[in-house]
Amino acid sequence: MALTPRDSTQRRAQRVRTRLRSVANGRPRLSVFRSSKNIYAQIIDDERGVTLAAASSLEGEKGAAKGSDKDAAAKVGALVAQRAIEKGVKDVVFDRGGYLYHGRVKALADAAREAGLNF
Repeated sequence: MALTPRDSTQRRAQRVRTRLRSVANGRPRLSVFRSSKNIYAQIIDDERGVTLAAASSLEGEKGAAKGSDKDAAAKVGALVAQRAIEKGVKDVVFDRGGYLYHGRVKALADAAREAGLNF
């Protein structure tokens, strides 16, 4: 049976999360979801099953910026990092969610690092 592109992405995401569990050491996870039009990030405490901070390219002024470019991803990364630091979270593990570490995903990660998150 052939795998659909969605099946392949879900398998990759599960493989990434399995590896992250071994290195997490109690740190929350910075999870990224990338759609064709927007990008979303949230910091999740897997031990308690709680989202500590979240941000997306949907926030802000309507129609002001395209949500599917690197600039929007960088804004989301900075915003989620700022919200996490306000909650007292500095150290996280980065969950790229089966996406390649390139383009919008990399821009989000770099902006989160510049804003003060350690991963």
